[in-house]
Amino acid sequence: MQQQHEARPRARSAFTAAFLSLLFPGLGHAYAGAWYRAVAFAAAPFLLLALLAGAALSYKIEILGVALQPPVLVGILVGNVVAYIYRIVAAVDSYRVVRYLNRVADGGAGRLGPARASLAPISLAGLLAVILVMGGAHAAVAYYDLQALTAVEGIFNQGDTGGGTGASASPGTPGASGATASPEPSLPPPASGGASPAPSPLPWNGTGRLNVLLIGTDKRPNEGTWNTDTLIVASIDPASRQVAMFSLPRDTVGVPLPPIPARSVFGATWDRKINALFGQARARPDLFPGGGYEGLKDTLGYLYGIPINYFVEVDFGGFKTVVDALGGVTVNVQVPVVDDYYPGDNGTLRVYIPTGVQHMSGSQALVYARSRHGSTDFDRASRQQRVILSLRQQADFATLIQRLPDLVQSTSKAVKTDFPIDKLPQLIELASRIDIGNVRSFVFSPPYYGVEGYPGGIYTLSPNVARIRAAVASAFNFDPRVEAQRQAVAQEGAQVWVLNGTGGTGTAAAVAGYLDFRGVAASAPNQGPPAGTVPANTIIRVYNGAETKLPLTMALLDQAFGVQALPVTDPAVRVDVIVTTGRKTPTLEAPLIP
Repeated sequence: MQQQHEARPRARSAFTAAFLSLLFPGLGHAYAGAWYRAVAFAAAPFLLLALLAGAALSYKIEILGVALQPPVLVGILVGNVVAYIYRIVAAVDSYRVVRYLNRVADGGAGRLGPARASLAPISLAGLLAVILVMGGAHAAVAYYDLQALTAVEGIFNQGDTGGGTGASASPGTPGASGATASPEPSLPPPASGGASPAPSPLPWNGTGRLNVLLIGTDKRPNEGTWNTDTLIVASIDPASRQVAMFSLPRDTVGVPLPPIPARSVFGATWDRKINALFGQARARPDLFPGGGYEGLKDTLGYLYGIPINYFVEVDFGGFKTVVDALGGVTVNVQVPVVDDYYPGDNGTLRVYIPTGVQHMSGSQALVYARSRHGSTDFDRASRQQRVILSLRQQADFATLIQRLPDLVQSTSKAVKTDFPIDKLPQLIELASRIDIGNVRSFVFSPPYYGVEGYPGGIYTLSPNVARIRAAVASAFNFDPRVEAQRQAVAQEGAQVWVLNGTGGTGTAAAVAGYLDFRGVAASAPNQGPPAGTVPANTIIRVYNGAETKLPLTMALLDQAFGVQALPVTDPAVRVDVIVTTGRKTPTLEAPLIP
């Protein structure tokens, strides 16, 4: 009987081996049965991936701060090239191993099949295709790595202090950044000695209180100067993991200047609107050492009584792209926004944003944050803080990783900061520990934090410096519910008079001061109550249906005086509420300000 020959194993495909090596080095060798070579090629990438996975699990979002360091990005670029070469070697080697094993034979036909021709054009074309596919993936990594490196170098620029044109600037001359400086003609010319030296930076040690100035600018095409319409100082306390946000309205005037050369020209206070200080400081670094950004940091830090370590600037146009890169932002709109005169690219627009939870695109979020004609500037400041907090709440690790390419490109055009890049891991780690649910929000609005006025028909706000500094100093040492209630009451905008019904000196003024502290725009005009006997209890009259639009204010008055308000219709009365003190009116005084 003729003995049957043992069936030979089916020949392996060299192209399949190369393709598997594309997926992971060593897989092609394992497919060919060359186990020692498979382990040798897989060991290095496997250990590297295990190391990266361990770092990602241990440090999570903080690893982004390490990955965005310029030396690390350069290292990633070099490592990407090395990895590409390594994968080419692995793919070619697995291809050659399979072809060799297919040719190994007893008498020309081995266990893996009959001998193959030394040249296999189709197989070689497949190998080349594998290498090109690998090259495309590595080219994409190199592209985004270079984009990230360019963005990081553009965003984290400690040398750009907004110094503008320097001492040689004159009206109409282009500045260092291409903008046009416009120092006021009435100012004295720059001194021959040049710009004043920039102040020494106030570095953050990674553990102490961190104060960052957030600047929103309205940079428009073909305009060399711009105003800083959004000025928010974010103060972070690492010990308590709390954040306080301080907003100064852009129409604030009379901000005290720090002891810098500008005092010799402007006096002890900046009597122009605060949103114009950057432009002047940028054009005259001889008066504001360090230029525009340093001038803002120094001046606001002096007003608040705290050192401001760094700034972050976002222009309004770039803000839209950042929000879009994050997939939009979800905001709880607490008060509807109605604006019939919102500035659009081609004239004014009518804007209406209803209350409730809204998911907004970048353009919609910008409208929500910027609109001011249908509400007060103080409401706008609150909305800007709400958008910032909403973005922080939604920027989790998974979202950032998923949208990192778009985010890198958008921020490189929209964001600028003097924060040192080497401290970025510490900042990201700190941000991940912050209790977002316990952010303390301050908008330094009247009546408690300032006095409104209309000199020359122009709206201004004069700050109460003592109260502002006291609020900043105690930002992390009081019940946040008190400040939240004050802000909510202030947004209703009630106009209240307090009349002295007892004849006692200073009673009405003290009560008005207390209501002012609680957020009510109260005043004590120099006039008496309606004729009659001295009332026993406090009398509260609310006029012309104002109680329907002032629920928080009316609840506060009821709680403070323990009496119900009397609705009155009298078109001649121009205020919302009149409070008349009586013999049993409780003693109410605002807390002393240190």
